[in-house]
Amino acid sequence: MSDLSWAACPDWWEKLKAGATPIPALELDEDLAEVAVALFDKLVVPDIPGQPTMGEVAEDWARDIVRAAFGSVDRETGVRQVGEIFTLVPKKNTKTTLAACIGLIALQMNTTPNIRGIVVGPTQGVADTCFGQMEGMIEADPWLKKRFKVDQHKKQITDIFADPTTGRPLNAKLKVVSFDPAVTTGGIPAFAILDELHVMAERHYATRVIGQIRGGMITNPKSLLIIITTQSEVPPQGVFKAELEYARKVRDGVITEDVRMLPVLYEFPEKMQGAKDQPWKNPKTWGAVLPNLGRSITIERLIPEFRKAVETGPEELARWASQHLNIQIGLGHHLGGWVGANYWAKAEDVELDLDRILETSEVCTVGIDGGGMDDLLGLAVLGRHRETKRWQLWVSAWAHEVVLERRKSIAERLRDLQRDDALTICESPTQDIEELVQIVLRIHEAGLLPERGGIGLDPEGVAAIVDALEQEEIPHDTLASVTQGYKLNGAIKGTERKLFDGSLRHCGQPLAAWCVGNAKTEARGNAVIVTKAVSGAGKIDPLMAAFNAVYLMSLNPEATRRDLSGFLANPVMVV
Repeated sequence: MSDLSWAACPDWWEKLKAGATPIPALELDEDLAEVAVALFDKLVVPDIPGQPTMGEVAEDWARDIVRAAFGSVDRETGVRQVGEIFTLVPKKNTKTTLAACIGLIALQMNTTPNIRGIVVGPTQGVADTCFGQMEGMIEADPWLKKRFKVDQHKKQITDIFADPTTGRPLNAKLKVVSFDPAVTTGGIPAFAILDELHVMAERHYATRVIGQIRGGMITNPKSLLIIITTQSEVPPQGVFKAELEYARKVRDGVITEDVRMLPVLYEFPEKMQGAKDQPWKNPKTWGAVLPNLGRSITIERLIPEFRKAVETGPEELARWASQHLNIQIGLGHHLGGWVGANYWAKAEDVELDLDRILETSEVCTVGIDGGGMDDLLGLAVLGRHRETKRWQLWVSAWAHEVVLERRKSIAERLRDLQRDDALTICESPTQDIEELVQIVLRIHEAGLLPERGGIGLDPEGVAAIVDALEQEEIPHDTLASVTQGYKLNGAIKGTERKLFDGSLRHCGQPLAAWCVGNAKTEARGNAVIVTKAVSGAGKIDPLMAAFNAVYLMSLNPEATRRDLSGFLANPVMVV
């Protein structure tokens, strides 16, 4: 008996290369599945010249999704095995048209009076496009025109077909809406189709609204949730990141219990996406992730756009690849100019954490970087290994709620980092300084700080931190002002070099990776600097703290004492 769940598809890449849908064989009610496919094939595509049917223009991957959605129902109980479908597919592969088709099929196959279904677009424009597709499909089919009442003002379609058993209209309604908190007004829908989740995830209320939809639907064993999306034009965040990671774990057989989701992911393996030679740039590989190839999209039409993106620059290439090939934006694209980003991933040491650094280091320097109340407070601890002399880096950060309010574009990213890593969203005004000081005090009491110049601070806005450190009787000489701007150029270049030659290792923290990905460079005379000003909305405070620590470590300091006996037996709690 297999340990994998019914939804796992470990051979998904082999299926994609063979042109097959990346899903496992499912136990379906073949009669229901074929009825759904027949309804799908009859639908007219209103925005193609000649108005062909889906049966004439659609590829089998779309039919496989329809079969899974409507053929996995137990006829006696109405319970669905496939309660959710997460589809990741590049642009120009008829995503919005597929959403419109599934919505109309759901209405036609429904037998329950007065249910409510929704199709949600990320913007009003996308919602209008989807509703226009549905309206055109109904207008082109005499039977659908007779069965459905279309309300253009409300963007609503009502099933006025009479129930054979009661003679009364089913009165099931399908409403097309744009994404906002009012989506859940009127109760939880019996079926919901979400188009372009990656755009919805940028809204600060996205996690709450989608949580409400899913929370209500899970209690209904007959409910159906379908998500159809492209990759994000920025690193995945918030609810999109969470849903995509969950879908991958289901597909790969990592999650096997209580599975309702069927993942249908058209993407390259992670090793291909992140490979230094970027093999996905070869057009010969593209067909694997383009299920509608030869229909709505061709390689020949994509190549000129690809070449233009290459000529425009790395950022445009990354954006193009995320939308047309589902290449996930991240450190693999090396956007932003800081050379150290090219070597960051290879410098990860999964066995490192703060405890390990303190246990194995002969000396440590600390970097601190803080801004205003709508900024992060960044901390970096850099140790020099007592035997190998290799440098070892760990970072942390704190944020106040005001950051989430004023920086809504990164609010979901910060919440992700709070769940996954050493980022703390403070519950009290002084929590950040108190916890930072406790970590620094732990290092000081272990005798790992140099007698002079062991704690490097950006001199701007650190008075409260300096006061708190001195109250803990950390010697004033241990503190050092590290001038920012072009004078930090040596530390920035030194960090790049040590990442390149492998003599600096880090803990592989998502917080640090995010900051490295955010870092942008600017030429200043003969120097290249990394500053918050050129790095935009993305935060880099922990990285700047790391540069401060590197600056001090570059001075080849010696610790105040070497005897660490008993230190790790009773450590101060690390946040």
